Amino acid sequence: MIVNRDNLTAVFINLKTTFNRAFDEAPSLWQQTTMLVPSGSGQNDYAWLSRFPKMRKWLGDKVLKALEAFKYTIVNEDWEATVEVERNDIEDNNIGMYEPQARDAGFSARQLPDEIDADLKNGAFENECYDGQYFYDDDHDVAGSSVSNLGTAALSAATMALAAASYGAARLAIMSFTDDEGRPLGLVPDLLEVGPALETTGKLLLENQKLTDQSPNPYNGTAKLLVNPRITSTTQWMLHVTNRPLKPYIYQEREKPVFVEQTTQESDSVFMRKKFRFGAEARAAGGYGLWQMSYGSTGLG
Repeated sequence: MIVNRDNLTAVFINLKTTFNRAFDEAPSLWQQTTMLVPSGSGQNDYAWLSRFPKMRKWLGDKVLKALEAFKYTIVNEDWEATVEVERNDIEDNNIGMYEPQARDAGFSARQLPDEIDADLKNGAFENECYDGQYFYDDDHDVAGSSVSNLGTAALSAATMALAAASYGAARLAIMSFTDDEGRPLGLVPDLLEVGPALETTGKLLLENQKLTDQSPNPYNGTAKLLVNPRITSTTQWMLHVTNRPLKPYIYQEREKPVFVEQTTQESDSVFMRKKFRFGAEARAAGGYGLWQMSYGSTGLG
């Protein structure tokens, strides 16, 4: 193949088509627990998270709720995946070898939010959220009182006592959360998230009529199960509220992943090393939303 502008355009249109097809077909989990927040600048401020939105009876003047003195800012980061194409491969019509790489770049680009989301969850016991506490912590301040969304119990479906002390305790904690005026938030958890090591236990808890000891299972059908292969801990588990517009985690998107290419023959990489380039670029970041929407346990006992 003669390496000229028309032929280069045709080659990279084909690679872009392959990239886009893989992007569209790639599976994704993050939307189940994480809200998309568009970003129009280098960073977003989330001080508004300090006030849980809730209607109240209008008696007399409206009650104006000022933002707490919390500062929680999520700064966008740059992301990329780049593949080099040898000029000789184009001349020799050896382009087929790059199609799997284009597919993989598209797959990876689609799963960028999943990777950001998993990093948040893997670090949720040691990274701070909007109130300056760890996202999963035992001393979130609500109207001067310490409130916990943190547990240590191992997830268990062995007996009623063990199931109640783990999954049941998490469910009760979330449903007991109140606002700063003492009114129940009315939250009902609906998604249990675990890593691969706890898949069987999660299924027993949520999909079996009986527990392992053959006693009746009161938690059957109370939530859906999400098995996240990117959760690195073999003991960590989380119970989420995902049936509200606000979700526990934030995926902040400044620029969606897009296919990019460098095909100018006068570029340094082509002139000096005979290499064209293509890949994906994006600008995005992740952060923690309302801690009240999730309960996490280390599972370490």
